Amino acid sequence: MVRLQALMNEREGWRYYGGALLYVLIGYAGGLAGLFDDRLTINLLAMLFLAHAMTIAAYLVHECGHNLIFRKMQHNTVLGRILIWLCGASYGTYEDIRYKHFRHHIDNDDVVWFDYERFFDEHPLILKATRVLEWFYVPAHDLIMHFIMVFASFIIPQRRNQRGRNLAVILIRGGVFVALVIAFPKVAILYAIAYMLMMTMLRFMDSIQHDYSYSLTLFDSGKPPRKGDTRWEQEHTFSNPQSFRTEFLNWLTLNFGFHNAHHADMTVPWYRLPAKHRELFGDNPENVVPLSSQLKIFHKQRVRRIVGNHDENTPSGRDYLIAARKAEVYGGNAASFLTSF
Repeated sequence: MVRLQALMNEREGWRYYGGALLYVLIGYAGGLAGLFDDRLTINLLAMLFLAHAMTIAAYLVHECGHNLIFRKMQHNTVLGRILIWLCGASYGTYEDIRYKHFRHHIDNDDVVWFDYERFFDEHPLILKATRVLEWFYVPAHDLIMHFIMVFASFIIPQRRNQRGRNLAVILIRGGVFVALVIAFPKVAILYAIAYMLMMTMLRFMDSIQHDYSYSLTLFDSGKPPRKGDTRWEQEHTFSNPQSFRTEFLNWLTLNFGFHNAHHADMTVPWYRLPAKHRELFGDNPENVVPLSSQLKIFHKQRVRRIVGNHDENTPSGRDYLIAARKAEVYGGNAASFLTSF
C-alpha cells in the first residue's frame, strides 16, 4: 500500500485510480466470462458490464495520457499501453494517441488526418448506408473510424513504419475474434455489441463538448491560429455531466463531463474535476448542458450530425451553450481521444 502511494501522482490517487482499475479488471474478466453463460439474462448483464468496463478503461487511457495517475511518465505510459488493448485501440500506438490528444489541447482544435466529410461526399452509397444504420442507433460512423484504426499503417502514409506492429496486433486480436466466431458465435456477437456500446458512450460524451469542426492539420507543422488562446478555448468548450447535483453519477464516465475544468487545468485528476468546475464557474447549473438535453440531441440529431454538423448556421460560444441547453444543436460525430488520426 505504502509503495503504491509513493508511485501515485497524488497520495490519495491510489483509492480513486486503484478502484477504477480494479473495476476495469473485474468488469472485463467478469463480463467476458458472463458472455459464455447459458442464461440470456446473465449474458445481457455481462455485456453491459463489459461495455462499461471498457469505457472506464478508455477514460483511464485519457488520464494516463495526461500523466495524472503516476508520478513518472514511464509508469503512465506502461499502463496506457496495456489499457488500449482492453478498449480495442491497440492497433495504433499509445504515443500516437497521446500526441493527437495533446494537439487538441495545445492547438485548441479538433486535429485530425481523416477528412470524413470528403470521404462521404466521394462515396454516397457508404453515406446512405451509414445514415440508415445510425438511424437504428448502430454507430456506423465510428465503425468506419475503427476500420481505419485497425489498418492505419496501411492507409495513412505517415504511419507506414508501424506496419510490422500493426500486422502483429491484427493477427492477435483478429485471430482471437475469429476463433470466437467459429467456436462461440454468441459470445462474439455479444462482445461486438459491447464494443459498440462503448463507442456510443464515448461519442455521446464527446459530441457537444466543443463547437468547432475538425482541422486536417495532424501532420502539419505550421502554427495553429488559436494556439495558446485559453480564453477562446473556454468560450468554445462545454460541460455535460450526467448530473450537476448528484456527483457520484458522474463516476460513470470518470467526471469527463466537467470538460471546461479539464481544459482549464490538464493536471487535475478526474476525482477533483467537479471541485475545479465549481471553483471556476460556481454552483450555477446554467453553465452546463443538462442530461435531458444531451439525450434529446443525441436522439434527434443521430442522422443529421454525420456530415455538415458545423455549418454556417451553427451557434458559437455562449450562444452554443444556450442552444445546447435547449437541445437545439446537432453535436459533433466520430471524435474520440482513442483514435490517433
